[in-house]
Amino acid sequence: MDEVKVIEIKKSIFAENDKDADDLRKELKTRGVYLLNLMSSPGSGKTTTLVRTINLLKDKIRIAVMEADIDSDVDAVKIKEATGIKSIQLHTGGMCHLDAGMTRQGLDNLPLGDVDLVVLENVGNLVCPAEFDTGSCRNAMILSVPEGDDKPLKYPLMFSVCDVVLINKTDVLPYFDFDMDKCREYIHMRNPEAKVFPVCAKTGEGVDVFAEWLLGEVRTWKK
Repeated sequence: MDEVKVIEIKKSIFAENDKDADDLRKELKTRGVYLLNLMSSPGSGKTTTLVRTINLLKDKIRIAVMEADIDSDVDAVKIKEATGIKSIQLHTGGMCHLDAGMTRQGLDNLPLGDVDLVVLENVGNLVCPAEFDTGSCRNAMILSVPEGDDKPLKYPLMFSVCDVVLINKTDVLPYFDFDMDKCREYIHMRNPEAKVFPVCAKTGEGVDVFAEWLLGEVRTWKK
């Protein structure tokens, strides 16, 4: 009896995407463009945090944003109106993540010669976006206080691939059973090198610290 042929489809897809992502990173390095991949669950405050950050940095570096969603252009419009910078919307056609090829399509529609930093606001999801390398220089994610301090235990891959975790909505800490020290411990269980920034996008508290980190990243990348 002939042996059954087994095809590792998932492995093949990821391997091809990883190569595309590495190629894209090299191209961005050559052009002096820094790409930040920002992830989180829906409602964590990605867009509001992004608006705060951009307004702190837009007079120091040139910034553009790519907003990824299954549908609508709500976030892209909000970014443009609140900051005045170039913002484009990426529709994923029902897909719950972006890969390197999709990211490249978005970048092809930006004036990269006039940009230092591109922020990719990924689809709101703590699972799928973590599986695909977009070609970014760094991965960041936002965890909001109402989501709970145990999320690094429940979504290990997301916290493993992120270089930066912003803990947002610190203004509501008194009203939720959220232990900041435990959350930091859980994050560092997944990624000991991850930087953790407590922030409040609503009031702006702590966002300046993250913005300064990001500015340093961009300047170092361009060197």
